[in-house]
Amino acid sequence: MINNKPKPVISPRLIALQIIEEVLEKNIPLKIAINNNEILKKIRKDKALIQEMLYGTLRWYIQLEYILNQLIEKRIKKKDRLLKYLIIIGLYQLMYMRIPSHAVVSETVEICVKINMGWAKGLINAILRKYLRETKNLNSKISKNELIKLAHPEWLIEKIKGDWPNDWNNILIANNERPPMFLRVNQLQNNREEYLIKLKKVGITGGKTNYSSNGILLEEPTSIEKLPGFAQGDISIQDLAAQLAVELLDLKPNHNVLDACAAPGGKSAHILESEPKIKTLTAIEKDKIRAEKLHGTLDRLKLHANIKVENIVNIDAWWNGKKFDRILFDAPCSATGVIRRHPDIKLLRTMDEITAINKLQMKLLATLWSTLKNNGLLVYATCSVLNQENSNLIKKFIKKHSECNLKPIITKWGFDTGYGRQILSGQDNMDGFFYACLKKNIKC
Repeated sequence: MINNKPKPVISPRLIALQIIEEVLEKNIPLKIAINNNEILKKIRKDKALIQEMLYGTLRWYIQLEYILNQLIEKRIKKKDRLLKYLIIIGLYQLMYMRIPSHAVVSETVEICVKINMGWAKGLINAILRKYLRETKNLNSKISKNELIKLAHPEWLIEKIKGDWPNDWNNILIANNERPPMFLRVNQLQNNREEYLIKLKKVGITGGKTNYSSNGILLEEPTSIEKLPGFAQGDISIQDLAAQLAVELLDLKPNHNVLDACAAPGGKSAHILESEPKIKTLTAIEKDKIRAEKLHGTLDRLKLHANIKVENIVNIDAWWNGKKFDRILFDAPCSATGVIRRHPDIKLLRTMDEITAINKLQMKLLATLWSTLKNNGLLVYATCSVLNQENSNLIKKFIKKHSECNLKPIITKWGFDTGYGRQILSGQDNMDGFFYACLKKNIKC
């Protein structure tokens, strides 16, 4: 018997709504919520639309919530939070997407039925149409309100302003921009000139980066399926700021190297590509799911490391007592330097979390320091722009460890903080990153 029943129509806005709810109600990072969505895994059509709604809504959520509150007399009840998120997604489309307003209104209204809130159809229709009538007045209000205009939580604005009084506004503006797409050419299989030719042949335009000899900046971001040789390991996707780590390690043949907090594996791969004659690379990752991504990254690039799925603080579980020549410590951090790639950070991160992370950073750094050889080098890295996690932490660590010497980073990128080098979000089109090179010098 032939089943002639039509397949149910998948609504991009409904999927976006479900994922937004996961992020905001369960504090699940956006990237994880996207990867966990079973429907999204199975569809190809409308993926770009869904991603645009998700990232855009969270990027401008604080501003969109403010606008909603200007359009209604009474705040939407907590039990009706799905309705609130649905309206905010609709407002994002009206404000920032090139979708006809009548389509946005009608399709947003129709979602009410699918979430068993048919009673709210008239309310949503009225709110969205009111926005269209009052756009000019609302835009004027936004322009006069710093907090709403920049769409960051007040505590984070004050924190960044305190650390970077001359640059804070540029940092926040950069956080709200769409991120660029950088590639790193696998030098074991290609050189940059050859790969640029491959890109040109498939109609993708890219250019050489200034600070990485294997980096390419694409003119427009594209899907990995369109990148020639990606599956075969020709290239990796990695922001330019992250590509700077390996050169700082000053790798030599026969070095024993440790990559701490190694997933998803971009820096581990870069280490192996840059100096294939190192003796060993040990890569530690405590999270099993992230460790699987680390395995996958190295397998795709045809590389090998000694991967340990352990917590760094449990040193006896992963360390055999043989000290390392080089350690790359990509520390867990606030990720305030990569907000443009992960806009949910603005909504999920708290000051209390940063305080807790800061204590963990110091504990992990002290643990790793004990595994470094005399005259060895440890590169401390974060994707944060907060001094608390960066220069201030390094200053404290050096004061506690007389055998720790700061190796100057002589380069044109970033700022010299006196205790490492800081790249601010958007500076030279890079993510916000911090690096400090720590050399151990125990005098006998």
